[in-house]
Amino acid sequence: METIDIQSSRRTEFIEITDRVREAVKRLGMSDGVCYIYVPHTTAGVTINENADPSVQRDIITALNRIVPYDQPYEHGEGNSPAHIKASLLGSSAAVFVESGRLVLGTWQGIYFCELDGPRSRRVYIKGLERKP
Repeated sequence: METIDIQSSRRTEFIEITDRVREAVKRLGMSDGVCYIYVPHTTAGVTINENADPSVQRDIITALNRIVPYDQPYEHGEGNSPAHIKASLLGSSAAVFVESGRLVLGTWQGIYFCELDGPRSRRVYIKGLERKP
């Protein structure tokens, strides 16, 4: 298993980690199988989406804020219920196929760590499951 350390700088931000996941796959020595990306935080998530136009991530954040606004009377005492809800909507893991040592992603796809309660220091775990011959 590999660990990626991330330092977010804003309350809500999508940080592209595709290259860091690629490096982890190489360090793991994966050839063919599945790469699992897991975020062990209840106020953060992971998603795969377009990485060519940064406005896509801004649009996703805007939509999440519209769906789950910060200014509601939530019961959770810490004041970060919106981040918990958004993390549940996005999910805490993703799986990407690996073929010939390379991530199988679409032309415009990138892997994003989704900070929803920052700024914070976070971790992402990468684990590979190698296909058996």
